[in-house]
Amino acid sequence: MNRPPTAFGEAKRTVALAFPIMAGFLGQMLLGLTDTLMIGRVGVTPLAASAFANTLVHVLLIAGIGLLAAVAVLVSHAHGAGKHAEAGEALRHGLLTAAIYGALGTLLLFALFPFLRFFGQPAEVVAAARPYLDIIALSLLFSLLTICLKNYTEAKASPWPAFWILGGAILLNVFLNWVFIFGNLGSPALGLTGAGIATFLARAAGLAGMVWLVFADARFRESLPVRWFAAVDREVTARLLRIGFPVSLQLLMEVGAFSMATLAAGWIGVTALAAHQIALTCAGTTFMFPLGISQAVTIRIGHAMGRGHADRVARIGFGAVGMGVLIMAGFALCFLFFGEMIAAGFTADPEVRRLAATLLIVAGIFQLFDGTQVVSIGALRGLHDVRVPTAVVFIAYWIIALPLGWLIAFPLDLGAVGIWSGLALGLAAAATGLSARFSRLARREVRKIAPDPDLVEPVAAQP
Repeated sequence: MNRPPTAFGEAKRTVALAFPIMAGFLGQMLLGLTDTLMIGRVGVTPLAASAFANTLVHVLLIAGIGLLAAVAVLVSHAHGAGKHAEAGEALRHGLLTAAIYGALGTLLLFALFPFLRFFGQPAEVVAAARPYLDIIALSLLFSLLTICLKNYTEAKASPWPAFWILGGAILLNVFLNWVFIFGNLGSPALGLTGAGIATFLARAAGLAGMVWLVFADARFRESLPVRWFAAVDREVTARLLRIGFPVSLQLLMEVGAFSMATLAAGWIGVTALAAHQIALTCAGTTFMFPLGISQAVTIRIGHAMGRGHADRVARIGFGAVGMGVLIMAGFALCFLFFGEMIAAGFTADPEVRRLAATLLIVAGIFQLFDGTQVVSIGALRGLHDVRVPTAVVFIAYWIIALPLGWLIAFPLDLGAVGIWSGLALGLAAAATGLSARFSRLARREVRKIAPDPDLVEPVAAQP
């Protein structure tokens, strides 16, 4: 008879599943990171313009990612229960959702073009952002379809193939940036516009690779829909939206708060906006690590619930939260002690470097809160608990973070540091509320059953 795995044992399994997911998320982030690094060599205004344009696109992209998170939840439950047809229907309806949302999002971005000046950004930033935004808006659909396919493959406990494909797309983006931004291999030097072209082509290549993977690999082919163009199933659509819409609101409120912070930094000036973009890019990059754990814990809790092993939920969730905090503590120390060196890697402008290094100190402080809140919300998602976390996120960001950030930044005159201080306070509130919510629900799941050790799977069989 096998003993149930401890929280530490569950954490090791979660990290094993999370590692390629982390790498995949990090790869998506590195598309923006490489753009920021390479655009920063062109000048401060192009760097600020990329921050402004990416802020508009990322609001829609992150909301779409939340909507499509339901695919991972439903497929993981179906996979855990051995219901291949249900997994295929979740994929089919997820791709349809991604296509409709992506097309509407692109049209919305185009509709915003005449109104960009009303966002209060410097005139030179708006002028530089427009051609770049034209191009990356068109790549929104590619990104969403890719994310849907990625969620499907990861929920079937096979995350590595997507990792290699999307890793190849990142390398392609770096190469194309070198060609189009700086004018190599006979191309004219297109600067920021060249970065947009490179991102568009890299995202298209990533989507093509994921489509090939899902249809070519037998591990995924067994759960593909039998009829791709069958009528839409209202019940499946309703389940996707019941889970995905609140998750989308959660992420939209979070990214919306950071987007408002970006706009507020632009009100201060070009230097503040450029420094904010550097710090945000660094914090966003480290965030991919607990985000990978969050996705993995959603999948593992979904598998456990699908197999009737609700007694393992608490160990899986608490083990993952501890691992997320440990990882973010390491990044916090890097930001605190090496902020100046990190900022120097993005720009040669001394004012931008100094301010970015200061913002990275604040980012280092909220790393622990960020790791706790994102892993907790992933654990709750595995339990299909999405409504209360949405309320917690709303209070944390829009009632606490943004008002306090504005107060510290403008009336108290601390500028961009004040904006980031408000974000840190909001993340602390989110971490407290979401971890407490998971603790309560995990105890409830344990009380529902009388755990029988004979029902626990052998350790080697765990995903």
